[in-house]
Amino acid sequence: MSTPSIANPVFDEPREHPGFTCSRARLGRQAGSERTGLSLWEVPPGEAAFPYHWHVAEEEIVVVLSGAPTLRTPSGTRVLDQGEVVCFRVGEEGAHLIANDTDEPVRFLSFSNAQPDLVVYPESGKLGVFERKADGTGIRAMFRMDDAVDYYKGESR
Repeated sequence: MSTPSIANPVFDEPREHPGFTCSRARLGRQAGSERTGLSLWEVPPGEAAFPYHWHVAEEEIVVVLSGAPTLRTPSGTRVLDQGEVVCFRVGEEGAHLIANDTDEPVRFLSFSNAQPDLVVYPESGKLGVFERKADGTGIRAMFRMDDAVDYYKGESR
């Protein structure tokens, strides 16, 4: 396996869904990291990297490498500058979405404390459960929050 590179990335996680089509290179995993996530994202014009969401356990930092992505947070929407660094803390105040509303591709790095996490998607009412093993395996499941059941539902002694 070759050494991970920002200059010549191996995009190992393509995402192909209208509105959220982009490429992701999981550089931390490619380098052998077990506890620190590092991803290079490339977002084409008119697309977003991911839906609006926030994390229960994982804090993220984004560094804009090229282009002028649009950032949406609970505070509003603004354009990020090349080289800008932003942090998304855990909890609702860290909710975010990064989109490309320009005519040129956008590239950014995202760093995180790679650990099991719950991810809340407030607009679609979903909850993601992610185990995040170092090799990329583990539990990865999405649930509608409307399907929540009582703690004792289905339990007996």
